[in-house]
Amino acid sequence: MVFIDRVNIKIKGGNGGNGCVSFYRAMYVVNGGPDGGDGGRGGDVIFEATTGLNTLVDFRYKKVFKADSGDDGSKRNCSGKSADDLIIKVPVGTIIREQKSGKIMADMSVIGEQKVIIKGGKGGKGNQHFATPTRQAPRYAERGKISKEYSVTLELKLIADVGIIGFPNVGKSTLLSMATNANPKIANYHFTTLAPNLGVVRSKWGEDFVIADIPGLIEGASEGVGLGHDFLRHIERTKIFIHVVDAAALEGMDPLESLEKVNKELELYNPKLLERPQIIAANKMDLAEATENYEKIKEVYEKKNISVFPISAATNQGIDDLLSRAGALVKENQGTIIFAEDFEEYIELDEEYEAFTIEKIDDNYFVVEGAGVEKVVGYTSMDTEKGFAFFQRYLRDKGIIAALEEAGIEEGDTVRIYDMVFDYYK
Repeated sequence: MVFIDRVNIKIKGGNGGNGCVSFYRAMYVVNGGPDGGDGGRGGDVIFEATTGLNTLVDFRYKKVFKADSGDDGSKRNCSGKSADDLIIKVPVGTIIREQKSGKIMADMSVIGEQKVIIKGGKGGKGNQHFATPTRQAPRYAERGKISKEYSVTLELKLIADVGIIGFPNVGKSTLLSMATNANPKIANYHFTTLAPNLGVVRSKWGEDFVIADIPGLIEGASEGVGLGHDFLRHIERTKIFIHVVDAAALEGMDPLESLEKVNKELELYNPKLLERPQIIAANKMDLAEATENYEKIKEVYEKKNISVFPISAATNQGIDDLLSRAGALVKENQGTIIFAEDFEEYIELDEEYEAFTIEKIDDNYFVVEGAGVEKVVGYTSMDTEKGFAFFQRYLRDKGIIAALEEAGIEEGDTVRIYDMVFDYYK
């Protein structure tokens, strides 16, 4: 199976349906009033985390996702049907980034959770809403709101309790196969593992836990060398590390040096990774050359309060003790690792929040809309002198009055701001 852990897609919310212009018509009714219905709401774009997927391969073939738009309103005050929401299922551990800024929009780290990334557009109001004592037959209605669209990057970071790390060909996949029911590819050459493998340890020492074999790292991985960033991102999700090292030095590299180099790459990629609990598995202890190196590793790392276990993944020697310690550390480090510190963002940018639009419906009717002004209308009491004065000051301070005058408003013209309708006078 192809492993895909990073894809770019486009998403768009559904537009709101348009309001209807209609007047009541019936026998013996000469001048029926306006009865145009409202447009329906557009569908939201919602991401859902599921265990039914473990790669992003499905997104290789479909790159554009659009929610349906709401139906237009119709006569007899009939509102248009609101569209169904678009639910996009992604593997647990998927991060959604806005491409242009690189900021995180959602971190899908909990099974079954849903996140609304784009709200569907509101339906436009029918002409029944625009009737006033002086304008009893309005021949206009609102258009539906256009929903947002984004280009986003889906980035999968596997969620596992334990990550097996180390240089290529040190026995990581063999350890996974011995500890779990996983069947990773095992061969005597570098980069046998090209995709992370997951397995479940059916623990004799407590609760079961998930263990991941991360493809081998090399010097320069933090700068993208080798498999580099493609798989370093999966290390970020794991709660503890089992750092496997070739104690027999069959590859010709000093075990202490290889441990230091891998830890240095972790630090360069994300310094917080060195704060995670780490266990060293000195592998290939069935070979005579390993004993002396094991003693050296133990002397250096036990001073740092890092446990060192002599194992042979090929013969199953010492693996029970290693997994017992891993299970204990998993119990001590509960909770899912999320990336909340990256959410600076993307609920609403200030410039977008402060923006407003002015639409001239006809020569004497203006509609003002915007996230900020909608909020002010919602929480300001217009029934009090103080509240009304505050609202007037807000319109002037934000440049809305100046914009209306630039658009050609004159005294006596009608202004509509969401549910508030008033005549303009200086």
